[in-house]
Amino acid sequence: MFKRSSLNFAILALLLDAVLTLSAMVAAVALRQVLPYGPDLDRSALIHDPVYVAAVLIWILVAIILSVYDPRRTLRAADEFQQVLLALIVSAFCLSGFVFFSFKDMSRYLFLYFFAIDAALLLGWRILYRIVRRLGNGRLMPPRHVLIIGAGEVGRLTAETLSENAWMGFHPIGFTDDDPAKQHGLITGFPVLGTVAETVDIVHKHAVDEIVIALPLSAYEKVVQLSLELQRYPVTVRVVPDYFNLALFRAAVEELGGMPLINLRAPALNDYQRLIKRCFDLMVGTLALIMTLPLMGIIGLLIKLDSPGKIIFHQQRVGENGRLFWMYKFRTMIDGAEAYLSAVLRQDETGHLLFKTPNDPRITHLGRFLRRTSLDELPQLFNVLKGDMSLVGPRPELPWLVERYEPWQCKRFAVPQGMTGWWQVNGRSSKPLHLHTEDDLYYIQNYSLLLDIQILWKTIWVVIRRKGAF
Repeated sequence: MFKRSSLNFAILALLLDAVLTLSAMVAAVALRQVLPYGPDLDRSALIHDPVYVAAVLIWILVAIILSVYDPRRTLRAADEFQQVLLALIVSAFCLSGFVFFSFKDMSRYLFLYFFAIDAALLLGWRILYRIVRRLGNGRLMPPRHVLIIGAGEVGRLTAETLSENAWMGFHPIGFTDDDPAKQHGLITGFPVLGTVAETVDIVHKHAVDEIVIALPLSAYEKVVQLSLELQRYPVTVRVVPDYFNLALFRAAVEELGGMPLINLRAPALNDYQRLIKRCFDLMVGTLALIMTLPLMGIIGLLIKLDSPGKIIFHQQRVGENGRLFWMYKFRTMIDGAEAYLSAVLRQDETGHLLFKTPNDPRITHLGRFLRRTSLDELPQLFNVLKGDMSLVGPRPELPWLVERYEPWQCKRFAVPQGMTGWWQVNGRSSKPLHLHTEDDLYYIQNYSLLLDIQILWKTIWVVIRRKGAF
């Protein structure tokens, strides 16, 4: 069975990628001969036979090193596409180096055609596969019947997660739990089939393929005993540890000398995501800075003419993992405005603090325009290039505001803070502090490079409409 997480599927995917990569090179050669770009070349100058072999071998080697076929790294579509694109870029550089030192007469246009076609083919079959799987909703392969041990909070979360990902072939059949109040009832739409002691009988009766133990920490002895009893049966046993309330954002299982360790402060972004995000910030940030430098010079002159004080306002903010840094902005308030902060702070009807107000008397005439158009944020491009911030992410907060955070709100500092984010394109300053944190957490949990591009695109229209900024 070619299951997504199986070794057979990984081998099939690797072979398919190899065939498609070879096909992309053949198609690129044909395309180079047809399209009217570049000088006329005979076929012998277009490509040499060793290049075909090198293209396939380099892709396979790079893809394996970058874990393109590791189901733990490619479960989400966004993660898989990023891994494939990264592997394509790295393999393209490696192939270009091989060609440069071996066959310098190879057409550059052919190389570009190959990269574009290969990217379309390798991403295309993965997109098609996911569409077919989702449309089939798990019916295209034999279902994996899952029994969940424990109908508490962790068990309910497990059942909901499995139901949302039914297209992967996992079908919960119910729970076992020792709580008399839960017996013969429905939990998240699934029945409680019996007690924990009856698990073995239920495995036989319902032809269970997978068991997920989701008992609380207080039931650790039961977890050990049940795991030993199930060793003699052909079922896969997994344990969902009850650490969700302890983890700041997400937890990761690590290994030290064969001993598993659970990291409750694992980074929200893996190494590959962080590399891609930083490269994107440097490329787009540098381009944006070059384009806006003349505009920033004009704004600086206008600020100097409008009111006394410094042109650039710098202020300490809380960045990723609580690290403090100096954030730059164009000054939009009167000189010494922070001394009058207590006079403009207010609270909503639930007692939550509202930091920004639309009629703040400290804002200058030019400052009001700069805020409405978000031009006051342009100097933060220097923060992005320094690495203090990212183009996209939760907004960096003031230290004294962070001290008022509820513990769950600190999860927003699990990624680099940004110039714009999911909150800004869904309300901006019209949403108070205690509400926009949920938008930030949505961004962290669903991060991808495509989401960053989408947010940047939406930011342009939000700024043009001047919605929610003051």
